[in-house]
Amino acid sequence: MKKEIYLAGGCFWGVEKYFSLVPGVLEVEVGYANGHTKNPTYEEVCVGNTGFAEAVYVVYDGEQTDLGALLENFYRIIDPTTLNRQAGDVGSQYRTGIYFTDPAEKAAIAASLAELQKQYDAPIVVENLPLSNYYKAEEYHQKYLEKNPEGYCHIPRSMYDEVAKA
Repeated sequence: MKKEIYLAGGCFWGVEKYFSLVPGVLEVEVGYANGHTKNPTYEEVCVGNTGFAEAVYVVYDGEQTDLGALLENFYRIIDPTTLNRQAGDVGSQYRTGIYFTDPAEKAAIAASLAELQKQYDAPIVVENLPLSNYYKAEEYHQKYLEKNPEGYCHIPRSMYDEVAKA
């Protein structure tokens, strides 16, 4: 049973790498989610006026893992209290968000975010929205950290090892 979710957690290179190692994840792809222009380029998204978030399309096997487990993994690699920023990445394209295609998931995501809020004094700013649109990023961004092992990433490398061992 294949399911899908779109996750925005700062620079998409590290989020893609991390989720490629999560047990039960079948496919990952980087792209741009929930903006207001057609076929945006990386350069246009970086300017910050397209409305897009750098996001990762995650396809997973619903019999091996579930949305709750994926969200727990997602929360490990983001700061859910910073608006339009993750580590050194600043701009609306680096906002955090969970974008769903199945409307039945909205309540489960909201409950998960409410539970996460109990761990923080500052408000959680992770978007919980239906996916309005998505465009695959340019090929040179796909599997970027595999092609460039020393490339920039806001996620500590040790977290890749942790998730791969799970």
